[in-house]
Amino acid sequence: METNEEFPPTFDGLMALVRRLRGPQGCPWDRDQTSRSMKRHLLEESYELIDALDKEDVEGVKEELGDVLFHLAFQINVGEEGGNFEEQEVLGVVIDKLVRRHPHVFGDESS
Repeated sequence: METNEEFPPTFDGLMALVRRLRGPQGCPWDRDQTSRSMKRHLLEESYELIDALDKEDVEGVKEELGDVLFHLAFQINVGEEGGNFEEQEVLGVVIDKLVRRHPHVFGDESS
């Protein structure tokens, strides 16, 4: 795997890439997109991921997971741009939810 120094293979690197694509010197098409205009692309990539999972196509799963992650990062960025939420809020909500739903792992309840 080739590593890009400007965009490391981390979620932060992906978010930096999305911000660059949507920035003033970025891609006109990406800048024009909205959460709503990207919905069908997210759905399409989700179906492609499901297909790769069904086929047990490891390389396909990696590629499609990346595509879905891109769309999630894109949606987070659009939400940030609109002042609706920050990346940390989205991550905090899912972490809190998963901890709350697993008291047998993170709480006093035994399994």
